[in-house]
Amino acid sequence: MSSLALPEPAITNSAAARRAHRHFLDGRVHASNERWPRAVKAYERAADLLHDSAYALAAAHAAIKAGRPRDAIGRLRRLRHEHPELTLGYTLESHAWLELSCPGEAVAVLQSLPAEAARDHAFHVALAVGLQKLQRHEAAVQSFMAALAQKLDDAPSHFRLGMSFKELGLKAEAAECVRTALVLGLGSSELSARALLVFLEREACRWGEAEPELAMLRAAVQAATAGTAVETGAFVHAVLVDDPAEQLKVATFYANHLASRVVPLPRQQARGHAGRLRIGYFSADFHQHATSQLAVQVFEAHDRERFEVTLFSAGPDDGTPLRRRMEGASEHFVELHGQSMAQMATAIRARRVDVLVDMKGATYGSVMPVMAYRPAPLQVCWLGFPGTSGASYIDYLIGDPVLTPIGHAPHFSEKIAQLPLCYQPNDNRRPAPAAQSRSALGLSDDALVLCGFHQSYKISRQVFATWCRLLRALPDAVLWLLRWNANVESSLLAAAAAEGIPAARLVFAPLLPAEPHLARLAAADLFLDAWPCNAHTTASEALWMGVPPVTMIGQTFAQRVAASLLHASGLPELVCHDTAHYEQTVLQLAVDFARRRRLRDTLLAQRSSHPLFDGVRFARDIEALFERMWARAIAGLPPAHLPAES
Repeated sequence: MSSLALPEPAITNSAAARRAHRHFLDGRVHASNERWPRAVKAYERAADLLHDSAYALAAAHAAIKAGRPRDAIGRLRRLRHEHPELTLGYTLESHAWLELSCPGEAVAVLQSLPAEAARDHAFHVALAVGLQKLQRHEAAVQSFMAALAQKLDDAPSHFRLGMSFKELGLKAEAAECVRTALVLGLGSSELSARALLVFLEREACRWGEAEPELAMLRAAVQAATAGTAVETGAFVHAVLVDDPAEQLKVATFYANHLASRVVPLPRQQARGHAGRLRIGYFSADFHQHATSQLAVQVFEAHDRERFEVTLFSAGPDDGTPLRRRMEGASEHFVELHGQSMAQMATAIRARRVDVLVDMKGATYGSVMPVMAYRPAPLQVCWLGFPGTSGASYIDYLIGDPVLTPIGHAPHFSEKIAQLPLCYQPNDNRRPAPAAQSRSALGLSDDALVLCGFHQSYKISRQVFATWCRLLRALPDAVLWLLRWNANVESSLLAAAAAEGIPAARLVFAPLLPAEPHLARLAAADLFLDAWPCNAHTTASEALWMGVPPVTMIGQTFAQRVAASLLHASGLPELVCHDTAHYEQTVLQLAVDFARRRRLRDTLLAQRSSHPLFDGVRFARDIEALFERMWARAIAGLPPAHLPAES
């Protein structure tokens, strides 16, 4: 949010005015040193002594900074009633509502400003941010444009404008906004912004722009001092960089940054107690999202005689059947959406959870700031983020022997807790639709369909060049891709042309809901994995629909997920170790129809009974892992690596 220019109070010679002004000056000293609770008291004394809007605005601003947004709202409502054309009162109240994660109320307040009142830069920024948080991105773009018309060198607004362009699928335009913000200067947010710029260029498959930006980002990370607390793009490093040590460094920067912004709750020691072990799962994705699709059956299958399970939801209710199923999947479903991070932490602590599982990590809508408050005695990360958290306040990371070998422990801040088969759960109640006809999908019945249904950022220049070599070697093959955004199709068609591949050899498919997506996926012959970030949910979807994936394993978490799934499926021969092996494996399968048919038939025959797709079995395995963690904790032992038990 843009910085606000608070007005100076009027100064008169009355004794009350002089006393009020002294309190105001005291508040300013406290505010300049970020002693916000003291600043609130001083400003409130000034406002109580003298009816001056400047004192009321200062008190409200300090209350927001002190973590008391509701107090600020009460004061600002009274002020707006008295001064209905005081724009700053509306702007400040919107800030308070945003602190409470209530963007609808923030926008409503701003839109209630009388038409004749002035609308300054801060007003337009506040309105744009509120609209952005409501996912009203076209309107947000207009408000950011209005803000920039008044202050063109506002770097944060250029950055946020880019975020709305990103959500509208205009990746190239978003990248230019972020690039402008970086030129203007983003201070401590520079590493995070550079990471986002790389990600946007990769989403647009503009590799010529992405590669030098990634090199600059990595150089900046290497130059940064270990132990730094700074906002970073931990997710970008997790999925685009193949160096696990560098990933740990970046994740630690981000985790330290979050920790520096909170005062943890008093540490709660693990103590044995009568009754069930209390497990809390925490995410902003308990709606129509891959996390919920994968894990819902596990939540339903928990042994309620031994475990009291609570789902803490920090995300919106999207009204979907999956959301309704999630709400009924555990004993308790606690809605935290709309609360501040501190309020969420307090609510979780009040539930006396023994083991709290972060299922979101450093992804969009992260709940990691809540974990930094340490609301539970044991804190675990699982499933939501493809790598280490880098956080001293996360005790365990749940993996498996292929995904997270104990030998990889130096690259994780957490202790590794291994499930016996695969870290990824799967729901055998998910839809299993019949394969859609190829003709309805724009595919030839005679073609060899090589499916690359990846998010576009995963498709690097090297990956695409490998796929083009396969197309040249297989004249009857087509490459089936997703049309993720407005830029990706033109970028990939141009790259294919440069490789001598006709446009007709690339077939682009629209994004679809889960069930029709599965039905069309079955039309593929092979699934081609990407690197250094594999397919994760999509790889298990391919297996579910009988489409064998070919992957290349690496050293990072993100490049070992598909290998874990294939080992769990009994198909380790489809796990490759370099590009030559990868190409050879694809070519062998491409010309061996009988082998492909056997693989498909085996996958389809076993999916209802195979351990990989057995959420009930997974629930027993993860329960045993929680019990091992808890047994150590109540014995007074520190977290330790927990290898898989057969």
